[in-house]
Amino acid sequence: MLKLDTPLNPAATGADADAVRLQARAAEAAEKFEAFFIKQMMSQMRSATRALADDDSPLKNKVNEDMMDMADGLVADAMAGQRAFGIADLMLKQILPAAGLSPAAAASPSPGDESKQGMKP
Repeated sequence: MLKLDTPLNPAATGADADAVRLQARAAEAAEKFEAFFIKQMMSQMRSATRALADDDSPLKNKVNEDMMDMADGLVADAMAGQRAFGIADLMLKQILPAAGLSPAAAASPSPGDESKQGMKP
């Protein structure tokens, strides 16, 4: 699930192993934060939709509400795993300045970047 810039090497020194471990933990925490952020955003959008829905709407059914909340959490986790919003990458750039971009951001540029690659100023 998480990729590292530096491959795990059993012969690495203690400092190198600690740096790799720190980088992995930071990447995992950043991804979890991005998932939390996306889930909260989706939850707020869903609650606004429920507030505007009619009284007999399926959106106001408690069973549907619980299932949609669970589905929103799964979607948020999947989107964060793909680094869809780039929040985790930005956090890693601040937390681990020596590491630069995380491998996920370098391997898969954002959709806006792809259209600019072929263009010259």
